[in-house]
Amino acid sequence: MNLQRSYLADFVSLLFPELCVACRESLVANEHLLCTDCRYNLPYTNFHLLPDNIVARQFWAKIKLEAAVALFYFTKGGKIQNLMHQFKYNGMHQIGNLLGNMAGEQLNKNEIFNTVDFIIPVPLHKKRLKERGYNQSACFAEGLAAKLNAVVEDNNLVRAKSTETQTHKSRFARFENMQEVFAVSNPEKLINKHVLLVDDVITTGSTLEACGEQLLKVPGLKLSIATIAYAE
Repeated sequence: MNLQRSYLADFVSLLFPELCVACRESLVANEHLLCTDCRYNLPYTNFHLLPDNIVARQFWAKIKLEAAVALFYFTKGGKIQNLMHQFKYNGMHQIGNLLGNMAGEQLNKNEIFNTVDFIIPVPLHKKRLKERGYNQSACFAEGLAAKLNAVVEDNNLVRAKSTETQTHKSRFARFENMQEVFAVSNPEKLINKHVLLVDDVITTGSTLEACGEQLLKVPGLKLSIATIAYAE
């Protein structure tokens, strides 16, 4: 019976092969979501080894951070754009858990991230969450939490109002667009805690900055940031 099931699975995979979410090539046995070549050769930033990396510098003189990193470089038409499209728009929420695991394995090598108490994803507005069915940043947070021995706190930072799309806006316009959008619903829980704020892709950093400003109003809170990708 098991042999028959194995033959059937092989036959189905031959007709409908599972594709790598980054390069769209067929996966082989024991590969899941990412092929082996992509898993090792995607454009990793290694920002966890560089305290003054590009992402961290974006927040200098804006909000106080312990550390800031992105797992990958994002380039238009590249593999990470393919991957993120599958993740955000094709319902493949499991990609977030995988990328969170991968990022967590890197962050474990940096002692700053080993002190994280809570991981907070940038929230979606209820309307957009209903349309998409899941918050991609929360999926990433869950994967990270499994590796960092931290707790996902996904209901404490809330989005008080919806906003216009940030695409094609200048940095100042993006910042203006994010003013008074976020609020902390239970600040007492975060007092004197190290919070890791996470999002999918960072460009100007205006959304993360707006979130960070609200979180840093909590007494004694230490803040770090991690994203899946940095858009060059």
